[in-house]
Amino acid sequence: MPTLNVKCGFPDGSEGLQTMPHWLLERLGEFAGQPALVWNETEHSYQELLDAVNAWRDRLADWKIQQGECVVLHGGYSPGVCGALLALILNRNVIVPVSPAVSEVDAKLLDIAQASGVIAFAGDDSCTWRPLDATGGAHPLLRQLRETGAPGLLLFTSGSTGEGKAVLLDVQRLLEKFGKRRPPFRTLVFMELDHIGGFNTLFHVLCDGGTLVPSRERTPRAVARAIERHRVQLLPTTPTFLNMLLVSEAYREHDLSSLELITYGTEPMPQSTLEALNQVFPKVRFKQTYGLSELGILPTASKDSQSLWLRVGGDGYETRIVGGTLWIRARSAMLGYLNAPSPFDAEGWLNTGDAVEVQGDYLHILGRASEAINVGGEKVYPAEVESILLKMENILDATAYGKRSPVTGNVVVATVRLRHPEDPLLLEQRMRAFCEGRLQPYKIPVLLVIDDGERHTARFKKMRSDSRMSDLGPCDRT
Repeated sequence: MPTLNVKCGFPDGSEGLQTMPHWLLERLGEFAGQPALVWNETEHSYQELLDAVNAWRDRLADWKIQQGECVVLHGGYSPGVCGALLALILNRNVIVPVSPAVSEVDAKLLDIAQASGVIAFAGDDSCTWRPLDATGGAHPLLRQLRETGAPGLLLFTSGSTGEGKAVLLDVQRLLEKFGKRRPPFRTLVFMELDHIGGFNTLFHVLCDGGTLVPSRERTPRAVARAIERHRVQLLPTTPTFLNMLLVSEAYREHDLSSLELITYGTEPMPQSTLEALNQVFPKVRFKQTYGLSELGILPTASKDSQSLWLRVGGDGYETRIVGGTLWIRARSAMLGYLNAPSPFDAEGWLNTGDAVEVQGDYLHILGRASEAINVGGEKVYPAEVESILLKMENILDATAYGKRSPVTGNVVVATVRLRHPEDPLLLEQRMRAFCEGRLQPYKIPVLLVIDDGERHTARFKKMRSDSRMSDLGPCDRT
């Protein structure tokens, strides 16, 4: 058993939230000789990670970083970043992760977070500490968290640019679910640490004794190459990226036979894409995930690998359907936004903004209620239209959205990317003939726009139109 040098407990000797780091590090110590993560093509063991945590605790003390202070962590999944993250949790700091894709931390983010400093990592895993003078008094939610003695996580819903909503979470509550053991996987981490999905993946891997495999590039070929080289078993990603993987046919160029499980979330999966994935990866199990920055990642169970129906929730989570929309109450819910009003009702319920169908214990997520296209009083959800268009020959990708109409209020429009050039008029005629009988008439696009560009965000979520690049609802579904 490694020497952990864990200092738990408050000065008054009380027990409770402060005991969390102890169980976490003891769990990691059980896997001391096993590989914890791959970085620069080299495996680093759990013992090395624990040594890094102890070294970082000394460094935090040298830099006089006090408990409860907000600290920006600018970097990816390197041994240094992971060690610093765990040390900051032990020190009960509020961690503000910033993706390495962001060249410079935005001043607005620093102001909202009231950060005391920035730990910035370079490509060789060296780092610098830039202390800051936090202006103004502490935000009431930050004071509330500090009074409990719990570490925190501050995420920005539109990425680490200082824009969007600043979500403050209690790390103690987020980590409670990881006490339950699951089988370990060699896992390719897809989302960065500034996304709740990335944070969730990191601790699922570490608490189960798995191995984290980062990919510096998130292109289909780079990801396929990493899966082959490091015998990755689990790929957590998005439907948009999975469609890109199919289109690229990178799976033909690399040996992906090690894959056992692919999980997908952040947006609705087109049924046709899921069917194609099952054909390409017949031995892989597919599981739909569901989460929000405001609540964390919920337990889910897909009906089967080919189904979009899933059960959502479990210990610590409650769900209900109001007017066809999913509402959730969770123990791991955020304390609130630092820069916006609380979206929770008086009883702690959050309207997710997701429209759903119900079948017994299972839900089918149709999409954002705010994304529904109202055509003459009838609702059209883009994912259904996109799923049909993706079945058409020569269409690589499709994005459906609404456009105002003086007759019906709105009509359905679709932007498509083609494998080969095609006459637009003939394509539109072919599309209408193909959709007839597969979609109700009001769901059939009245206009097709051909565009060779990618229509997704940096987090590989589909952008349905330029006007929809901002938040689409009351919270940021992940």
